[in-house]
Amino acid sequence: MYPRPIAEDAIWRRRFYFIAVLAILVLWLCPLFAIILTSFRSTRDVMGGNLWGWPTQFGLVENYTSVFTQTPMARYFLNSLMITLPAVLGVLVLSTLAGFVLARYRFRGNMLVFALFVGGNFLPYQIMMIPVRDLMVRIGLYDTPVALIIFHIAFQTGFATLFMRNFIAALPDELFQAARAEGATPFQTLIHVVVPLVRPALAALAILIFTFVWNDYFWAVVLTISDTVKPVTAGLANLRGEWVSAWNLISAGTIVVAVPPVIMFFLMQRHFIAGLTMGAVKG
Repeated sequence: MYPRPIAEDAIWRRRFYFIAVLAILVLWLCPLFAIILTSFRSTRDVMGGNLWGWPTQFGLVENYTSVFTQTPMARYFLNSLMITLPAVLGVLVLSTLAGFVLARYRFRGNMLVFALFVGGNFLPYQIMMIPVRDLMVRIGLYDTPVALIIFHIAFQTGFATLFMRNFIAALPDELFQAARAEGATPFQTLIHVVVPLVRPALAALAILIFTFVWNDYFWAVVLTISDTVKPVTAGLANLRGEWVSAWNLISAGTIVVAVPPVIMFFLMQRHFIAGLTMGAVKG
């Protein structure tokens, strides 16, 4: 499953491996570098056809300022925050509660309920496009941020519950026995015992869910139609239609859209590493 380590004395193999990794890294970073460089170009460079060469003039401040002053990107950005943050919080809360019950309590139908959560992950959400849209229209939530929030919570909770259930099931039984011996209720056990120990899982899950919801384009197009509701992904597509020749502005908008997931990762990284180094039971 894992690649075999290269022997220390296999110098040429190690050099070839290093060169291959470096070449793959360069190929992977080339599109990102091209977008960043284009976002720095001036309008004169873009109109003059200088799309691949080194910019003759830099319009860094003008391009990124224009994204928020000449386009509704600020509104799209705020819409994405209003959709993503509640969705992530809802998924974390529901998956932690469901994962705790499924991992620590045995009841009739336990595995059936768990199978439903797991089975939902194998259902392509594209085939539910029309039913979901019709449902939102009937209940009056179509073209509202609430529709996207409900959808993302509903469709991400299955994977998140599977993730949290397996993580909680791996915790030592002695912790729960000690909590029961101290008279702790199940809710107190969850808050004071489980949650502090699953911080690495919550941090990793928050990053994954935040990235998926923030970058979602398919459902942003299906469940929204007006610019006052669209998130950044659908708004960026509109920006490309309105500013079809202003590649510097489109590239600047793309970088702006990509920044929040990166910030989210670095903000949660400290908690992720700290949670991994915590010991549940002292030897």
